[in-house]
Amino acid sequence: MTVVLDASAVLAFLGDEAGGGVVERALDEGARCSAVNWSEVAQKVSAAGGDWDVAAALLASYGLAVEDASAADGVEAARLWKRGSGLSLADRFCLALGARLGETVLTADSAWGSGEAVRQIR
Repeated sequence: MTVVLDASAVLAFLGDEAGGGVVERALDEGARCSAVNWSEVAQKVSAAGGDWDVAAALLASYGLAVEDASAADGVEAARLWKRGSGLSLADRFCLALGARLGETVLTADSAWGSGEAVRQIR
């Protein structure tokens, strides 16, 4: 089953953190992420002093598909906004992509909870 990866899941994989193995299996099966989350991962890796080019090459070697954010995704991300929900704009774009593609979203962010559309990696 193909899934959509949240930035937190990708970062767990890159950082060899708990749940990284779950993400690696998803990558092996053709996981995708939103261009918005791709940007978030690039920013976090760079801010932590990591080499983004190496990280991007590793993710590309697994065939991670980076999906463009559509106008419809933007509208859905706006619709998902709720005061105090703890969901960032990037989080909501990730959920919007999952909804558009009909795929489960993998995250390491426990604030998202879990359910049919969201699966925690740890």
